[in-house]
Amino acid sequence: MYQFTNSSKESCMKNQINITNREQLLNQLSRESVERQPDTILSSPGEGAVAWLAKIQSNSSYNIYNVVSVELDDAGSEPVTTDMLAQAINIAEPFDQQGTLANGTYVVIYGISGNYVFHVES
Repeated sequence: MYQFTNSSKESCMKNQINITNREQLLNQLSRESVERQPDTILSSPGEGAVAWLAKIQSNSSYNIYNVVSVELDDAGSEPVTTDMLAQAINIAEPFDQQGTLANGTYVVIYGISGNYVFHVES
C-alpha cells in the first residue's frame, strides 16, 4: 500500500491548484472572446505575438518597409493613421531583392521576437 508523505501531498495539492487556475483562465478567456476581438496570437506557452494594422509608407531596402500604424474607424471610412512608425519585413518577398509593394498598401504586422513582420505577396 502506498502512503503519501507530506511532500507528495503538497505536490498533489499544488498540481490541483495549478489545474484549477488554468481552468479558470480558460473560462475567463472564452467569455472575453465573445466580448472583444483577439489582439494577440499565442505562438508558444508564455509568449505572445502582437498583431496590428499598418500602412506602407515607403520601401527602406530589399524587403524591409517603413510603415505607420492605423486604426479602423466606422465602416466606409478610411483608416486613421496614428503616430507609431516602424520598419517591418515582408517575408513573402525574397530577402535579396528590392521589395515591390506599393506605398499605401495596408498590412497586418506581427511583432515576433523583437521584429515586425508581415506576409503580403506582390
